[in-house]
Amino acid sequence: MHIDWGIVVAGAIVGFTVGMTGMGGGALMTPILVIFFGISPTAAVSSDLVAAMIMKPIGGGVHIRRRTVRWELVKWLCLGSIPMAFAGVFIIHSLGDSEQVENLTKEFLGWTLLLAASAMVFKAWLQGRRSLAARMAGGRPEDHLQPFAVRILPTLIVGLVGGLLVGLTSVGSGSIVIVCLMLLYPMLRGSELVGTDLVQAIPLVGAAAIAHILVGDFQLGLTASILIGSIPAVWIGARVSSKAPDGVIRPLLVFVLAASALKLLDMPTNLLGVLLLLFALIGFAIWGAVDAAQHPKKQWAEIGLDKKSWVRRQIYLAPIGVGAAYAAAYFTRIRPQLEVIGNDPARAGEPAVT
Repeated sequence: MHIDWGIVVAGAIVGFTVGMTGMGGGALMTPILVIFFGISPTAAVSSDLVAAMIMKPIGGGVHIRRRTVRWELVKWLCLGSIPMAFAGVFIIHSLGDSEQVENLTKEFLGWTLLLAASAMVFKAWLQGRRSLAARMAGGRPEDHLQPFAVRILPTLIVGLVGGLLVGLTSVGSGSIVIVCLMLLYPMLRGSELVGTDLVQAIPLVGAAAIAHILVGDFQLGLTASILIGSIPAVWIGARVSSKAPDGVIRPLLVFVLAASALKLLDMPTNLLGVLLLLFALIGFAIWGAVDAAQHPKKQWAEIGLDKKSWVRRQIYLAPIGVGAAYAAAYFTRIRPQLEVIGNDPARAGEPAVT
């Protein structure tokens, strides 16, 4: 068994990111293996899935002990995802010779990463919108929502789609499924969404991993290299997660996912560089402006800043790159202060200071 210490380091970076942000590792680890280490797409997918099969029960056990798992949702999600995870692996291997299978896997992976990046942006917008509505009403995001009730058919469909994506690409269980659950069940707390998604992913990735082993894609040395780096790094990342500037990390992850996706889809290097530069300068500024607009004026007034001014600076100065600098200042210095006020109902409910 050969241990690749470069992949160990990559696994540590991905594991730390997962522990710090909760984002699914497949969306990062698989493209890293393909792009930077030249691993074949099918071997990267299968080895990453086997590593996830070993790691996910650790996090799932934490949520089970904390009783933050909706087992009725897990049941219907797994009914759809487990057979489709098996099917996804065998479908991709039945489409042609080995070279064609590798090309198809690479293309599927690229499009799925774009979908995952879009899902992250949508999730951030959805959470911000709900939080704003709750703050304006002087309550919590889950207040005034309908009681929880399982929606069987939509939940089953989410399982079917999520299982197919994981079987084809290893991506989806931690980035796309949870967004679908947020839309279907807005009354669930964040911990319940994460716990349910994590536990349903255990049999899901297990099914996909077993299918890849059966078709002969699995590489023991590659999986061991991933686990050696990622297991301790996940624990370290979780320990420092409370200190991480989430508003900066999330856009950075979206940037990495988009860049990886476009590279896997064989976009010309020059065009890719231009698009990523525009994304970094303009997209980050717009993200900051949207996030800043979701905090009520009274919170801004309490820290002595003008909301409208900060939103306008990020939007209007985005085309010349200065807006990104204002966005960085907002996420690292101002947003944490607004979050402290927003999480204190007594302060959040006070009238604005004029």
